[in-house]
Amino acid sequence: MSKELERKEREERAARLVAARKAAGHTSAVKAAEAFGWNVNSYKAHEAGRNGFGIADARSYADAFGTTPEYLNFGSADGNDVRLAPQVPLLPVVVNGKVAAGVYREANEFDQSAPERVWEPPDERFPNARRMAWDVEGNSMDRLEPRPILPGDRIIGVAYEDVAQQVRIKDGLVVVVERTRDGGHTREWSVKQIELYEDRIEFHPRSSDKSLKPIVVKRDAQADDGVSVEIIALVRSVRNDLPL
Repeated sequence: MSKELERKEREERAARLVAARKAAGHTSAVKAAEAFGWNVNSYKAHEAGRNGFGIADARSYADAFGTTPEYLNFGSADGNDVRLAPQVPLLPVVVNGKVAAGVYREANEFDQSAPERVWEPPDERFPNARRMAWDVEGNSMDRLEPRPILPGDRIIGVAYEDVAQQVRIKDGLVVVVERTRDGGHTREWSVKQIELYEDRIEFHPRSSDKSLKPIVVKRDAQADDGVSVEIIALVRSVRNDLPL
């Protein structure tokens, strides 16, 4: 391939990348790179056509902008740009860690490692609520109906604090519960389904493992046993990519 042809293809890919970014509602290359955690200079060079981008970058950009890596790399077969426009914008969601019933982990507030992020469409019912994600360990919800939550699933939720005025605690809600002890130094994140009674709230596993027990919180509890329980997220969806 001649240098002139390479330059032309690079510039055409750059133009499609710019158009995809604008179609997704990002007004500048810098803002898009910062929103998705990309190296700003590298991304600007890709948009300017100074540097080409490979398959991995194309996938990342396509996921973020709601198009396909094939379009960014090659364009549509008939020259029609309709594939370019995303049906909905994708927004970054931080994966907070793992949920596992009965497993307490140290609550390290000073962990500076970069969190994993996934891209999800906005929640239509709660568009302004903070989004959260966790990976599921164990079988504490493998009997949930109508859809079990299985080991390896990824749950997507909204911060309960942000939707509490719209969604009151009631029977059947599936939530992420944080249980802390040791003065808050250790914590358990787990998925539970609510059963609501006059004098208590019960957070139930729906599991084939009968050793797993519900968390019971009495409304008028006076004793301080050093354990606190809080609903931190309302589960909204479950994801699981099939292995290749």
